[in-house]
Amino acid sequence: MDDPVWRAPGMPLLLTMTVLGFSGYAALLAVAPLWAVRGGADTVGAGLVNGVLMLFTVLTQLFVPGALRRFGWAPVLVAGMLLLGLPALAHGISDALGPTLALSAVRGLGFGVLTVTGSALVAELVEPRRRGKAIGAYGLAIAGPQILFLSAGPWIAEQLGFWVVFAVAALPVVAVVPAIGLARMLDHVPEGDEVERAPYLRLLPPMALLIAVTLAGGALITFMAQMSSSAGLTALALLLMSVAAALARWRIGAWADRYGPRRFIAPLVLVTTAGMAVLAWAVRDPQATEAPMLMVGATMVGISYGGLQNLTLVVTFHAVSRQHYGPASAVWNIGFDAGTGLGAVLVGTVAAGTSFSTALLVAGTISLLTLPLALRRRAPGAGLS
Repeated sequence: MDDPVWRAPGMPLLLTMTVLGFSGYAALLAVAPLWAVRGGADTVGAGLVNGVLMLFTVLTQLFVPGALRRFGWAPVLVAGMLLLGLPALAHGISDALGPTLALSAVRGLGFGVLTVTGSALVAELVEPRRRGKAIGAYGLAIAGPQILFLSAGPWIAEQLGFWVVFAVAALPVVAVVPAIGLARMLDHVPEGDEVERAPYLRLLPPMALLIAVTLAGGALITFMAQMSSSAGLTALALLLMSVAAALARWRIGAWADRYGPRRFIAPLVLVTTAGMAVLAWAVRDPQATEAPMLMVGATMVGISYGGLQNLTLVVTFHAVSRQHYGPASAVWNIGFDAGTGLGAVLVGTVAAGTSFSTALLVAGTISLLTLPLALRRRAPGAGLS
């Protein structure tokens, strides 16, 4: 009988680095905009704080595979953890918008490194037959800090002080220790022949499926407070969505290893579409949200949001050979962040001209349009197994 996947060589170090790194990321996600508002920023300025963070994250993700080939694991991992953690402490110097945006940009560099290397390391450390479980454990290490700090961060800032959140956000500096340990293990992992171009066309189907579901999830994270008639309902709906996503991303990995990921993808696409339709009905009256349906819809989208994250990453690594794990990880992470950003922009734009109900139905329809990709038979080397 195999040992639990989180005890595989290198996995404890990876999970420790992930928890510390994502704790630093999540702690400031809601608090950094509040810090900017305290310094006099308006709504647009506050929105720019995380916009700049994600912009520099995506730009960095494009270059991480090349940096790994050129410099090796240790310099890239250590630089990423320091770039993500150290600027958090510098936030305390000024709450003006300019410095806050500059620090967000630097943190985006570090977060781009963390996201690409983290998912690539899962593929490096664990054999393909257990990769679904490994991605599930990795996803749980990501989700735990986000569930805790996304909801608790603003409360901690208000009750205990912003400096406490800044200290928590510096935890990626501590992650340098497991990062160095991982790099020492991987010094002996062959990099492979990089002359062959990464098969990016094979990665487009899982990327499209990922973009569709993260578009839905990103829309809910961004606009749930504006769609709901109660702050309490908003908090509970987002909590249910986050917990459902974490559990789905964790548990579905074992099923993907046993039965293959393909049979679960199409049902989860339909769950996304149905969940968005339920939510559209729940928020049709801005002054009287249908609370039970809001919870059901948020949970449904959470299940598909977490489950498809796991499955599309499994499929992405199935589609490439080992020497292309870095580029494949970059493509997947860019798809995730692009979908999240598109969800905010698209749903916000549609809602401004119509209603949130209509906007949610549009987002659900986009997910439904990816169903043919989920149902298609596997092409040679395509990875949708």
